Amino acid sequence: MCTVCGCGTAKIEGSHKHDHSHSHDEGCGCSHHHHDHSHDHDHHHHNHDMHFGENEAGVSVPGMETKRLISIEQDILSKNDHIAAHNRVHFKEDGIFVLNLVSSPGSGKTTLLTRTLTDLKDQLPIAVIEGDQQTANDADRIRETGVPALQVNTGKGCHLDADMVAQARSRLDMPKQGVLFIENVGNLVCPAGFDLGEAHKIAILSVTEGEDKPIKYPDMFAAADIMILTKTDLLPYLDFDVAACLEYARCVNPDLKIFQLSSKNGDGLDQWYDWIKAGVDAAQS
Repeated sequence: MCTVCGCGTAKIEGSHKHDHSHSHDEGCGCSHHHHDHSHDHDHHHHNHDMHFGENEAGVSVPGMETKRLISIEQDILSKNDHIAAHNRVHFKEDGIFVLNLVSSPGSGKTTLLTRTLTDLKDQLPIAVIEGDQQTANDADRIRETGVPALQVNTGKGCHLDADMVAQARSRLDMPKQGVLFIENVGNLVCPAGFDLGEAHKIAILSVTEGEDKPIKYPDMFAAADIMILTKTDLLPYLDFDVAACLEYARCVNPDLKIFQLSSKNGDGLDQWYDWIKAGVDAAQS
């Protein structure tokens, strides 16, 4: 319903509020295969399940016809894409490698970001646009690393959009020939449909969330081109099937590049950092 409800207001540090809206894409046809470990829920879904996203719009809104839903969604996304294209041009002109970090709340996104900033801030110019519904808590954590950050509070909105990023870009000292991290609002649905002008959309999933997240929220993993599996240091203590998780992710998006890492013990961070540095170098060409 995000692309049609027009909900929420955004507040960027040092600016006024403005309206925005959001989106969903179609789902994935991957089927959930059974694992050796058991689940508490009943698997006899087919008897009484309800599916409200099977029409052409992929969403149901009471009192609104499918054609109207599609028209509103196309209008919202086309306006967003137009602004995103302008953002991308500005980023390219300044040689900025832009990464849009998306995940559910509690995935370890901010922890990974602060660890990355701490380790790379003396090697690369870096800045952060931080998205949350309320508070500047995460932006404050980021600033403690010494990296400039701007908080964007979306109010009732559940994602950042290209216009918010455009306004934030004009207020933040951009890291020319460096990397800009955009930490999106914690949400595995709505940010999937909104291009911000980034070079890569990075879906972050922790091993504490369940290996079937990619097929439960396929739009996000289909929209992303990078996936990071975090908190791998906890694997010895969890019943988490890494192979199944990667299989589900590649079922949704066969082209996903996947990193497995731990912000706590540092496993896998070197590969992640090397990829970032290569992206910054490529952004200069």
